[in-house]
Formats: sequence, C-alpha cells, structure tokens
Amino acid sequence: MKQLLQSLRNGDTLIADVPAPRVSPQQVLIRTHISAISTGTEKMLVDFGKAGLVSKIKQQPDKVRLVLDKIKTDGLLTTLDTVRAKLDEPIALGYCNLGAVIAVGSQVTEFAVGDRVISNGQHAEIVAVNKNLCAKVPANVADEDAVFTVLGAIALQGIRLIDARIGETYLVMGLGLIGLFTVQLLRAQGCQVFAMDIAADKIAAAEALGARGFLIDAHNDSVQLIKNIVPDGVDGVLLTLSTQSSEPVSQAARACRKRGKIVLVGVSGLQLARADFYEKELSFQVSCSYGPGRYDPNYEVLGQDYPIGFVRWTQQRNFTAILHLMADGIVRAQAYISHRFSIEQAEQAYGLLGQAGVSAILLEYPKNPAEPQHHIDYPQHLNQTEAANGVKIGFIGSGNYARRHLIPAFGNTKAQLLAVSCRKGISGVKAAGDFKIAAACTDNQIILNNPACNLVVISTQHNSHGQLVQQALSAGKHVFVEKPLCLTQNELDAICLLKQKTPAQITVGFNRRFSKLSQTLKRLAHSTGEPLFISYSINAGFIDKSHWSQDPAIGGGRLLGEVCHFIDLCRFFADSAIVSSAIQALYKNDQPSDSWQILLGFANGSTACINYFSNGHKSQPKERIEVHAAGKTVQLDNFRSLQCFGFGPGKNIKLWKQDKGQTQCAEEVVKSIQNGLAAPIDFIEIKEVMQVCLDLWHQVQSSAPSE
Repeated sequence: MKQLLQSLRNGDTLIADVPAPRVSPQQVLIRTHISAISTGTEKMLVDFGKAGLVSKIKQQPDKVRLVLDKIKTDGLLTTLDTVRAKLDEPIALGYCNLGAVIAVGSQVTEFAVGDRVISNGQHAEIVAVNKNLCAKVPANVADEDAVFTVLGAIALQGIRLIDARIGETYLVMGLGLIGLFTVQLLRAQGCQVFAMDIAADKIAAAEALGARGFLIDAHNDSVQLIKNIVPDGVDGVLLTLSTQSSEPVSQAARACRKRGKIVLVGVSGLQLARADFYEKELSFQVSCSYGPGRYDPNYEVLGQDYPIGFVRWTQQRNFTAILHLMADGIVRAQAYISHRFSIEQAEQAYGLLGQAGVSAILLEYPKNPAEPQHHIDYPQHLNQTEAANGVKIGFIGSGNYARRHLIPAFGNTKAQLLAVSCRKGISGVKAAGDFKIAAACTDNQIILNNPACNLVVISTQHNSHGQLVQQALSAGKHVFVEKPLCLTQNELDAICLLKQKTPAQITVGFNRRFSKLSQTLKRLAHSTGEPLFISYSINAGFIDKSHWSQDPAIGGGRLLGEVCHFIDLCRFFADSAIVSSAIQALYKNDQPSDSWQILLGFANGSTACINYFSNGHKSQPKERIEVHAAGKTVQLDNFRSLQCFGFGPGKNIKLWKQDKGQTQCAEEVVKSIQNGLAAPIDFIEIKEVMQVCLDLWHQVQSSAPSE
C-alpha cells in the first residue's frame, strides 16, 4: 500500500510502498477514502525537517543538553550514532483520516466492518487505529466535511478550556482551519468574535462566519482597534496559530479584560512578560490536542475509556460532538478545500504548504483498491551466493534498538537476511532498505511458516517474547530473543518444556557478556584462583511510570525487563550457579520504587552486589563494575575503559566507542548454528537468570517497608 512519510534529516516527503498493518485487539483497520493535510501542523514538521542542523539545535535546546550529557558518559562516536539514527527514522504524516472499517480487533465491539469512520490515522491507504481514536460518521455528513473532524475537535477542546459563555466576547488569533473552526464554534455558542490574522483572505473567511476581522500589519494596532470597541477588553483569547514568536501572547494579554483567559491551542513562543499578566491577573493555559485521553497509553493503546460521569468530554466524545454539529449544519468545512490530489501526488501537495491561497488540501485514495498485502519482497537484496545450509534469519520487530544494534550486528555475519516483520510496516521497510533484507511484512506467520528461515530474531515489546519464543520453537527454528526471555512463570515453564523436545537453540540477548572488555575482566579475575566479590552499579535514569516498559503487563517493569542483563553478567563473571538471591527496594510513599539493591550468592563462594538506581544524576556514566579477588581489582567503566589494579603494567584498556558486545554476540550465534555447535549461552544459565528475576520480582511485590 501507499503511505506518506517524511525524513527528519532533510524534510523530504516520499510516497513509500509499505505492507498493510495488522490489527491489534483494541484497534480497527480502516481503508482510507480521503485524508486532509493539516496545513499548519504538518507544515511545521516539514519546515523542521528542512531546517539545517544549527536551526534544529536552536529549536530543541533541551535535546542539546541530553546530547552533551551523553557525549560525556558514552563518548562522541556512540552519541553521533544515536543522533544519526534518530534523524534517519521516518515519520508517518497525517492525522485527519476518513474511510471504511475493513477489520476489527478481538476486543472491539463498538465498530463493525463497513462502518464509515473518521480517525487520527495517517496518510495511508490502510490504517490501524485504536478504537478510542475513531468515531462513526452520521449518514447525512459528507466525507469532505467529516474528514476535518479531528481539527474541529482540537478547536472544541480549546473552547472547553476557556469555558465560553453566551454573550461573552472572544478574540481568535490565527485563522487557519483550526482558527476558522474556533470562530464557528464560538458563534454557535452565542459569543461575539473578533478575528486576527496576517492574511486578508483568511480575515474574509472569518468575517463570512460572523466574526469581525482585523488584519495584522505594520500600519494597524489591531489590539487597540479591538479595545476601541470593547474598552474593558475581551473575555478571552484563543491562540490558534503556529509561530516561534512570543508577540502573540503579549498581544493576547493586552486584548484581555481583567481576569481574562488565554488558551494556547496552536504553537507560540512562551517568553511571557510578568507585567502583561500581573496587573490583570490573567489566566494562561495550553490546550492538549483533541482533549482528555490524548497521550494516555491506557486510553489510546489499551482502549480504557474514562467514565462519562467523571470526564464528560474525552477526545472521542469531542469527535462525536463535532460530527453532530456537522450533521445539524452548524459547522462546515468543505468550503475551505482549495486543492485535491491523489495519494500518488502527495509530494506536490506538500510543495504548496505556506503558499498564498492554500487553505485545506485533500488527498484522495483509489476507489477500487487491490486486496491489502502484508508483505513486500525485495529479491534484489537476497544474497544468492550463500550456501544452502547457511543461517537464514527472520527478524520479528524492527524498532529503534533492532535497527541500531541487532539487525546491523547480524547483517555483518555471513547469514542471509530473509525477512523483517513489524506491526505497522514502516520501520520494517526502513530496515529492509537499510540492511538489504529480502522482504518486509506485518504478519509474523510469514516468517514462522517460511521453511527457509532457520533463525528467528525477536525484538518486540516484552510481553510478546514468551509467546513468540514458543511459536518459533514449535516451528523448529533457532531463537535469538532480546531480553527478557519472558515475563511469567507459566511462560518460562512452557519454554523449558518445549526446549526439552527440540534441538533448536535459544539465545537471549545478554550481549554484555560478549564484550571484549567483559571477556578480559573475567579472564583477569579468574586468574587469581579465588572467589570474586562483584560490585555492579547501574545509573539507570528516570523513566516515567506511563512508559510501556514500566507497565508490568507489557514491559514487565524494569526488574524483569532490564535488570536481567546485569544479573546475567554477574553470573558470567562468577562462572558459577546462583544459589541465593535477595533484593531490597528503595521505598517512596510506602511504595517500592525502581531502585534496588540485589545480593547474589554463587556456588563457588563468589558474591555480587547489584546497585540499580533511577534517582541518580544523568551526567554520571550508566554502568560501573568492580571485581575484587586476592588483593587485586578490575574496574570496568561504561564499557569504554578497563582499569586493573595489582595485575602489573599494560593491562589497562580505553576505547573510543562503547563496546557492549552486540556484534560479537551475533557472530557467536550464527557461528554456532553454522557449525552445529552448542548455543553461545547454555540454556541452563538462561533459565537460571530468568528464574532469579521472577523470584526477585515476587519478593518486591510481596514485601513491605520495614518499620
């Protein structure tokens, strides 16, 4: 299918061939009829992409600080790799979509195949959208009106925040589509409306809706002209514009009456002058997109609605309200359509953004489309010279970590890269192009059922690992799974049972043990011939509780999802079975935080103390390991330097770039399969580490802070 993408590196838009997305349990699959280009928001994204590096830096000073901190801790080369990867990641454009439902997820009862719906889906022939981000279109609302529902909901949310009442007076600054929707909604509310913009044609459009327009130019003080009409000032101002200047906020403050309200619906500079707000005791608020539920993963991903008695107007209910107003003829939009293009001509459409006379642009899609395809083949990428009995890999998951580390690592081996699968398709196509993978798909079964594929590399969200490992083993495939192996005891037991029945190997992505620095540390420490005292500190950094990795059901929390890495590395250094484990959490408000001290005892007498904390300063390097034995010490700092004490001269190592072992790990996996050798990590150790993590998680969940 065709989908519109944008490069963050240079701002180019391109029409990409992407496999059709799969529908998840909480989603509906929509075949697009038309979509609308948001000439404000999308122009801002395109302009950012086209800006030079210096301009990008000026626009994101907070990101610059993060980059500088990362250079200090991880090194320049590692940081440059991270920045390049972020800029190379394509963005799916669009959020105003209208089409027909062609499939529904297993937990969706609100929609049925054939329903005509609007959504915040992208510019693509087929989109998969969460059920809470869709709404049915009334029969008497035309497609050309309904497609603008999402923009109308953005305007409506701003009006809800400003709490407009009948008879009040408001100023709307910025008369793009959202501004014109705002004018219509305020007029429907019985309010007097003033409208300001720099374009005469937009002023005329607002006046046709009943507003009184004021052109912003060097010859007029528009705010003073308004105050000549309402000397006390307007009751409130809605800023529906996109600018880096702070001047509109200052103008809004001048236009307001005492204790007036200002709501920022669009984008503006926020260098606020205290004097503008102090004397009038003005209120200032930023509106969040379509309304309550926006950016809440429980609402947008898991499909959990807010009870209407507590949250009357969610983003979906705002969608429905706009559609009802359209059905009653109170709000209209199609009159503002200035251009229409087919999806194949989308690059032309984006070339018009910012030009005079361009208001609303529609993209139209094939009326008799082909059946959706869940795979795209790139036969030119297949290396035909590889031996028939070589390693042939299918990748399930192509997120940031997979594309930055796993796929390149396996791509540097002599294995064939057969296919890459991901739910939405975009990152899979990107990976296939970058690493010469022979196919991109959105259906995992295409990989699992491919008899040529003998190694499946799994790099998806953690809650899918256990099931995918079982499916791959059942299909007779070797498995490499990015940590963790699974999230539950039942999954671990099922995997162990399957492993007993198959010669296929399982490797978990415990790459740190393959780092040359880790290998050197272990060799030096064991040369003492005595048990080891291992001290491992991890400055993990703060991750908000709303992030998927913190959700026990999806990411398993940081203990299962990340600490398994460090337990495995201690197991590798000790080279002995773990015989005891204990954990103490840092408590906050009587709840365990994601900071822990873990004690491990090993059968050979070695011991390990893992200090994993999320409350440290971000400029401190992430990882430090110290191993002590027989009066000697080896210290490993963030996988960039190794210092030895008591081993004599010439043992210290310092690298220009971090080496966390991803490349060496992939090489060992491929070599073991090619040569019929044992797996690089004994499954007994993998099972042991996973069991210890599950036991520690149970200890944290069942313990309470000591009195």
